[in-house]
Amino acid sequence: MLPCGGAWLTEENQNIIRPFIVRIVQQFINTKVNLNPETELKRYFGARAVLGDQRPRQRNRQFHRTTWMTSPKDSWPRFSRPGISMTLLETKDGIHYFTFEHSREYQQVQFKFLDAVESMDPNNIVALLQLNPYHIDSLLQLSDVCRIQEDQEMARDLIERALYSFECAFHPLFSLTSGTSRLDYLRPENRAFYLALYKHMMFLEKRGCPRTALEYCKLILSLDPDSDPLCMLLLIDFLALRSREYQSVLQIYQDWEEHRNLSQLPNFAFSTALCYFHLSQQENIDPEESHKQRHKADELLQIALIMFPAVLMPLLDLCTVQPDAAVTSHSFFGPNSQIRQLPALAELTGLYVGRTYTLWREAAVMLWLEETVKEVLRRVDAKDPVVEDCQNKRKQRYQSAPRNIHRHVLLSEIKEATSTLPLEVTTQPVMGFDPLPPLDSVMSYTRPERQRVGASNESTLSLFFRSLLPNFNIQVSQSRSDPPRQEDDMEVARAGQELNQEVNRLMVAMRDMLANIRFQEPPREDNPYRDDDEWD
Repeated sequence: MLPCGGAWLTEENQNIIRPFIVRIVQQFINTKVNLNPETELKRYFGARAVLGDQRPRQRNRQFHRTTWMTSPKDSWPRFSRPGISMTLLETKDGIHYFTFEHSREYQQVQFKFLDAVESMDPNNIVALLQLNPYHIDSLLQLSDVCRIQEDQEMARDLIERALYSFECAFHPLFSLTSGTSRLDYLRPENRAFYLALYKHMMFLEKRGCPRTALEYCKLILSLDPDSDPLCMLLLIDFLALRSREYQSVLQIYQDWEEHRNLSQLPNFAFSTALCYFHLSQQENIDPEESHKQRHKADELLQIALIMFPAVLMPLLDLCTVQPDAAVTSHSFFGPNSQIRQLPALAELTGLYVGRTYTLWREAAVMLWLEETVKEVLRRVDAKDPVVEDCQNKRKQRYQSAPRNIHRHVLLSEIKEATSTLPLEVTTQPVMGFDPLPPLDSVMSYTRPERQRVGASNESTLSLFFRSLLPNFNIQVSQSRSDPPRQEDDMEVARAGQELNQEVNRLMVAMRDMLANIRFQEPPREDNPYRDDDEWD
């Protein structure tokens, strides 16, 4: 079984390792963890370059409360509680279990949002957000629209506003850094918080703040380390490597391997080797210690290549490196290594290659990889028993991937991985505000029944665009047996042009809405002269 998720653990084993997981989570989530990207940017560019003339204006902000995850902006609508609260369900073995709850008024807004999504008219969502500027799912959905249109600033702003709304609803006992606060992903009210954190984390990584993104990754993992609903174990090593936190990867691997079998994941198999290699290359390191680290790196990379041979050729291809003829002609690394992959393994290898190939582009790293590949081929030709043992493991494992891995692949939007998703995933509509919801969701309230529209035979991609842009239609009237006609090509071109025009109109409407709407200001709750403390 794959190590991502709690389904592979029995209830008895979960009870045994739960205190262990809490201890590990507390170890790598520092009590002074910095969730503010400005602090990381200040280290790179200096406070003056990052803040500019913002510092005097921050003192004059009178209606936003101080928060850890986001910095409220004066351009945001006046905040009034949208109807989200957090409740403590129980405390067991030192772990606090919380859940978000929706008020009756918020439930009505949520029903209107679902109606707006089903209407396939994004103007309905914009109108709903105008009346309810802090409705979470509307912010998530429209953020995806902005991102598709490459309006990254607005997409990021909408996610930050969603996080601010959540943080204003936190229970007094809920802690971002203790590692003892839990949120059940089975509850729909909690899932939006996970997704907002994930999307915010990915924006941070793209902005060049991998260290801050790493802390958010740890935070998401700490909310439910047993089942890991968004599969942060498939991402945490990459962010740590981007942040040059090599010891963190090795510590997680050492502490979690016994209970989670992280060596079964291609990302940890290769990342641990890469960490040892970088440690061996550090300046001012003792020569003997450097030799020891390099020897460990060689051993781990050889095992990783023997266990996951299908990683090599796609990795070299993305790094624009032409492999040696002896490698391409060898059956071990040839095309058959990818063709014979089981579906779950193809997802994992595609995800790892598509996400981390930039880490292998360094000249020293590529030279090390080349030398290791030659040694692996020597061991294969010599009938090393490790090769056969790894082959048997690949046949026994990776028969199918759990739902949370599919969810992670969809959220990652890495084409090398999404192309390997099974049909039961690709043939169903996937909405950005709740991708692949759990099949055993715990519903606290249900939507009133309404008449449903007949099913459509459109593809998943078409359904997605139609959910955002109602006028989008790329279907051609001709039958498949008819030869292509020039009129059909023109119709497809017009469809693409209409898609762009619809999104542009949506962007204009959203900008006008955010710039012109005014909201009645509720009574002030927070001290306007409160200082904005920064974490070290």
